[in-house]
Amino acid sequence: PLGPGSGVTGLVSAPGRTEAVPVSRVRCPVRTGGMDLAYVCEWEKKPKSNHCPSIPLVCAWSCRNLIAFTTDLRNEEEKDLTHMVHIIDTEHPWDVYSVNSGHTEVITCLEWDQSGSRLLSADADGHIKCWSMTDHLANSWENTVGSVVEGDPVVALSWLHNGVKLALHVEKSGASNFGEKFSRVKFSPSLTLFGGKPMEGWIAVTISGLVTVSLLKPNGQVLTATESLCRLRCRVALADVAFTGGGNIVVATSDGSSTSPVQFYKVCVSVVNEKCKIDTEILPSLFMRCTTDPARKDKYPAITHLKFLARDMSEQVLLCASNQNNSIVECWSLRKEGLPVNNIFQQISPVVGDKQPMILKWRILSATNDLDRVSAVALPKLPISLTNTDLKVANDTKFFPGLGLALAFHDGSVHIVHRLSLQMMAVFYGSSSQRPVDEPALKRPRTTGPLVHFKAMQLSWTSLALAGVDSHGKV
Repeated sequence: PLGPGSGVTGLVSAPGRTEAVPVSRVRCPVRTGGMDLAYVCEWEKKPKSNHCPSIPLVCAWSCRNLIAFTTDLRNEEEKDLTHMVHIIDTEHPWDVYSVNSGHTEVITCLEWDQSGSRLLSADADGHIKCWSMTDHLANSWENTVGSVVEGDPVVALSWLHNGVKLALHVEKSGASNFGEKFSRVKFSPSLTLFGGKPMEGWIAVTISGLVTVSLLKPNGQVLTATESLCRLRCRVALADVAFTGGGNIVVATSDGSSTSPVQFYKVCVSVVNEKCKIDTEILPSLFMRCTTDPARKDKYPAITHLKFLARDMSEQVLLCASNQNNSIVECWSLRKEGLPVNNIFQQISPVVGDKQPMILKWRILSATNDLDRVSAVALPKLPISLTNTDLKVANDTKFFPGLGLALAFHDGSVHIVHRLSLQMMAVFYGSSSQRPVDEPALKRPRTTGPLVHFKAMQLSWTSLALAGVDSHGKV
């Protein structure tokens, strides 16, 4: 409804007053291979000098198409920072709702629940807050409950799984009946109440290797328990949480060094005598292939991104290792493999000979060549069926929603790559680094200083839209 480049005025209400303030500007769409820039939100309400983007920046996209993202507001007199959470409706981007989070340290994680009406925020001091809509209004948020692991920064955060899992069948994506396209996949909730109803709550992983679980009882009470992931606690720089069909939780952790293994743990949550109980078990770990390759052994010293390919697919993980200028991305899969048994034992025990023992082992699915340094990763949320038939149909019909993940680079560009083969599917240059497609590479002037790049990205629930927050705090 607005012309390109027009300044837009939104109404922001506060107790006792309503004032009109410029909230966002809508820019001209730019056509690029595979993606269009829809709009840019310049949402600042105060002079620019007061705003500094959080480090790290985080954003989250809910199933109701609300995007939550963080920035810091600098108070000039006291020189301290106010950690803000902003909520924007993607269909009405000129209205931005800003909430003073009350967090004393930088916000490290944001996570929407499955209904898209509650938001978790966690900070570098171990505080987790649960925000909910007041009277179902997207511009009114209140913090009712929370949990804390005092002084221990939270590195990963997730709501417990409610047992609802769907799969989109690509081969039936042309069907006129909507019910034929999706099927319900058998999946157990992380924890059930009496009668099989899923229990609500969240799980978080801290930098010192603790896992904390908070359960929301129907009467409003919160049960919280904290446990060490393993006996030998070590620093956790990166972590992610996924769920298994049997109701277990899987946590992946890395200490940030590519020479250290990426560790995996099974976490079981139960309620015993009105108390939350956590049991953990070590699962097979892996070393990134780039560190076991003699030619690349020391090339990528740091693991910078660690993500499960989907929150309900604990057997596939995406890893990114980087140096100052470059990155490499690897996709791994957990598989059952037969364990070879020596002939001596086969003769002694015919049972062993009949049935080969099986072990779980991580195998690399695919890896990229050297890339520019990756600044952010966005994974698809569309629950696509990954059967060979569906993948073949997707390849033949060029149906890619749910199969493409987004990689943002420090030069401002974004690549869409296939989530299993890591083959490039589309390239998109953000508003900060528009490059004419037909311009020869030799003629491009070298830019000085740091380029504007995306620090956080999220794909929408249909994987047909992508939101990014850049290093200047623009959405």
